[in-house]
Amino acid sequence: MTLEERIESAQSRVLSEAPVVEIAPAALTAEALAAMIDHTLLKPEAGEEQVRAHVVEAIEFGFAAVCINPIWTPLCADLLAGSRVKTCTVIGFPLGATLPSIKVYEVEAVAALGADEVDMVLAVGRLRDGDYHLVYRDIAEVADAAHEHDLILKVILETGLLTDAQKIAACIIAQEAGADFVKTATGFSGGGATVADIALMRRTVGPTMGVKAAGGVRTAADALRMVAAGATRIGTSGGVGILRDLRGGVAASTAAQSEGY
Repeated sequence: MTLEERIESAQSRVLSEAPVVEIAPAALTAEALAAMIDHTLLKPEAGEEQVRAHVVEAIEFGFAAVCINPIWTPLCADLLAGSRVKTCTVIGFPLGATLPSIKVYEVEAVAALGADEVDMVLAVGRLRDGDYHLVYRDIAEVADAAHEHDLILKVILETGLLTDAQKIAACIIAQEAGADFVKTATGFSGGGATVADIALMRRTVGPTMGVKAAGGVRTAADALRMVAAGATRIGTSGGVGILRDLRGGVAASTAAQSEGY
């Protein structure tokens, strides 16, 4: 089956199903949810003091990873050494319009600096143009570089800029190219994670590939609904507030809000 046929088959299957709009929050302990959170700090103005504080929080709360801009990779990796928390950074961020060779170079550079995981932005404009083979090559080259260095690769679709058919195409391309996760958004281009998009992405990629909800996940209720819809990782800058609310028995929209990602 060609890539185009695989995409068309998935679109026909997924789009024929009723969209998931509302869903009850998953029943998870605070510790289980923490282990799914990428504690995210991607604001361009963030400095060393904030990065250090972010790392301390990640270790204290048992988050899956700290996600920072590439310049902070060596500091983050050094501070997280000996902990279970992973160092995650971003590639081709936030536009995805970087040349594939530059994205590969970025992966190799951050791998040498101690990264464990990378979140890359796919070539959104090319995807919207229907240039599926270029998008595939872009992801595949990054996937090869990441896996050569034993890094996990998450591919950011930027769902707020895509139709449902394009989201499905992006998921299939990322899966075929060897990515480990598909991810909703950067948090820099509008939109963000929704229950409908997470459910659509999970239906598209099946039960085994990772799905990361990122962009606007700010409350315990938000996070637990994303998990119920199929997310296996949550990207948020509000993880501390989410966990404190959940530990206090609060999983509703009254949970503390955080700005940005």
